Amino acid sequence: MKMVYNWINIIQDYLLPPTCILCGNPGYDSRDICHPCYKHLPRNNLCCYRCAEILEAPAISARYSSVTAHANPFPPVLCGRCLSKRPAFDETYAPFIHHGAIRHLISNLKFGANYKNARLLGTLLAEHLKQTAERPDLILPVPLHKARYRERGFNQAIEIGRTVAKELLIPLDHTSCQRHRDTPHQTQLSAKKRRKNMKNAFSIIKPIHARHIAILDDVMTTGSTAHELAYALKKVGASRVDVWVCARA
Repeated sequence: MKMVYNWINIIQDYLLPPTCILCGNPGYDSRDICHPCYKHLPRNNLCCYRCAEILEAPAISARYSSVTAHANPFPPVLCGRCLSKRPAFDETYAPFIHHGAIRHLISNLKFGANYKNARLLGTLLAEHLKQTAERPDLILPVPLHKARYRERGFNQAIEIGRTVAKELLIPLDHTSCQRHRDTPHQTQLSAKKRRKNMKNAFSIIKPIHARHIAILDDVMTTGSTAHELAYALKKVGASRVDVWVCARA
C-alpha cells in the first residue's frame, strides 16, 4: 500500500509540481514551499513546555536534569504564568512563531480561504509532531460557533487537522464538541478579557471515550481558548489534553 501511495505522489508531482506559496519558486519534497523559504520560517525553539509561550532566556525547571541536557540543548521550562496558575491542558506543541511567513500563511488561510495553505501548515505541523509528541487517541480541532462558520464557510482548524490526522494516522473528531457561545473576536482583547470572553464557551455534545486528546488550532495567543476546551474535555473524562498549534503569538 505504501508503494501505491509513493507512485501516486510521484505522478502528482510530475503533473502538478509543487510551487512555493511564498515566493513562486519550485517546492521541495512534495511541499508547496521551497527550501530557502522553509529554512527561514520563524521557529519557536525556546518556549514554555506547557503553553509554548516564547521565552527570552532559558530557565531550569524540575523536569530538567544533566541526562536530558545531553539530548536536548533547550531544556523543558515553565513560564511564570504556568508556574503561578496551571492551565487545564498539559502540554503545547507550537513549532513556529506567529510572525512573518507563518503569519502570512495562517492569515491567507483564515481570511482568504486558501486551502493549500492548510495542507502546507498541516504537513509542517505533522513533521514537528512526529519527532516530538506522544501520540494521542484522537485529534479535536477547536470548533467555530455556527454563526462564525456560516460567515467564513469553513473551519481552518479542521482543514489543518485533516492533513495532520492523515500524516499521523490518528482519528479526527470535529463533531463531539460544540462552541455554544458566539464569542467576539479576540484580536484586540487583553489577556484578562480573553479569559472572560472564553469562559464556558464549549460543551461536549457526544460521548468521547478517548483518554488522551490533542486539541488542534492554527495559532495560540494567550491559551484562553485551549484552557476552556481542555477543561470541558477533562470534565467528561479525558486524563490528558495536549495542544497542537502551528504557531504561538
